[in-house]
Amino acid sequence: MAYENNKPFDEKRNAESIFSKRVKAGKRRTYFFDVRETRGSDYFITITESKKRFNDDGYDRHKMFIYKEDFNKFLAALTETVEYVKTDLMPDFDFDAFNHDENEEGSEYTGEKTYAAAEPATSYISEPTTNTVSETASVITADDDDAGMDAWKI
Repeated sequence: MAYENNKPFDEKRNAESIFSKRVKAGKRRTYFFDVRETRGSDYFITITESKKRFNDDGYDRHKMFIYKEDFNKFLAALTETVEYVKTDLMPDFDFDAFNHDENEEGSEYTGEKTYAAAEPATSYISEPTTNTVSETASVITADDDDAGMDAWKI
């Protein structure tokens, strides 16, 4: 039996991400979008906001869990909320001025295969997006322990 199989599930869950995407947001904020596996071989998404503390070398982390049964509701609510801000509250603001090259955003995975993302059910997004996925994804270890984190189920 391999060493990995001897570890308790909670220990493996905290250390392994099936997929991870990092988004740099400003000088002190980074968002991590991770796909993790449950005990029953199911999957969920964690969104982690990591902010560098101003006065010391540490980080503040806030984590949110999104489960498969909520994916569509979460995506619809997020899309509708962003569109409301863009079209109703700030129609003259140039949001595209903040788009950065993929490499500047700190993409965790690069590879040869590129897949077109599925079009959302809403008509807000008119251009298809692409995601780059590598053949072999590396495991990203977490520096924090999930035990003390609050989880919100949307």
